[in-house]
Amino acid sequence: MQIENKTVLTIKAIHLTLFILMIISLFYTLYCAIAGVYNLLLLAAMIMILIDGLSIALSRGRCPLTILAERHGAKNGAVTHLIVGKWAARYVFKFFIVLFIIELIWLGIGYFTG
Repeated sequence: MQIENKTVLTIKAIHLTLFILMIISLFYTLYCAIAGVYNLLLLAAMIMILIDGLSIALSRGRCPLTILAERHGAKNGAVTHLIVGKWAARYVFKFFIVLFIIELIWLGIGYFTG
């Protein structure tokens, strides 16, 4: 990855940090679904996931930080490939959507039958 300027480096660092936070939120939500945990941290994780999903949906399927990095000169503003590899990067959001839907269903069933 070649960084052309400090602005791009800063955007990508923030982008990578937020992406890692989203992964942690998704897997914490999965943990809560499995363990039957319902707390404020779960609520915060779910709100962050929903805000991230909404921002991507409003940007026509692209992360706004990817677009911003590319506007500032990055050849590729995405950071997904840094975590999951290039072969899985194009499928990661589809996987996360399916995982989150399963988590919501699991949490709902646990909450209402619990």
